[in-house]
Amino acid sequence: MKLTTLCYLEQDERYLMLHRISKKNDENKDKWIGIGGKFEKGESPEDCLLREAREETGYRLTDYRLRGIVTFVLNDEEAEYMFLYTACGFEGDPVLCDEGTLEWIPKREIGRLNLWEGDRIFFRLLEEEAPFFSLKLCYRGDRLIQAVLDGTPMELPYDA
Repeated sequence: MKLTTLCYLEQDERYLMLHRISKKNDENKDKWIGIGGKFEKGESPEDCLLREAREETGYRLTDYRLRGIVTFVLNDEEAEYMFLYTACGFEGDPVLCDEGTLEWIPKREIGRLNLWEGDRIFFRLLEEEAPFFSLKLCYRGDRLIQAVLDGTPMELPYDA
């Protein structure tokens, strides 16, 4: 079972975004995502979140919130369960990230970035201050073919 965290640090109506340009054979290559990563042995979601935030940004999170669980299914492979967080409190000095470039992006400009299509759904849910949610996203390659929010299929902006 794949378990991961993803977090968007918030400051001054901006999110800290990671442009994944450094790793070879990266399923997120050239995409803009939040920070986070895979659980290590014995970690809770919070342990993973705090470790990954420190490793990728240099920041120690002081105020964060679990917003939802996202189930990713890519090309009928094993599902990945991602714990989605936002954080508005952090301290420390930024470091260079070996997975790509970190940039503070105004929230109103996020939609212009090269994102996974399903990320646009959870950005909308974050913006709307949706209560805790469960979102299932199924892909064929880069194409979103199914989205299910809290057990209810969502209409996609194109024919799946």
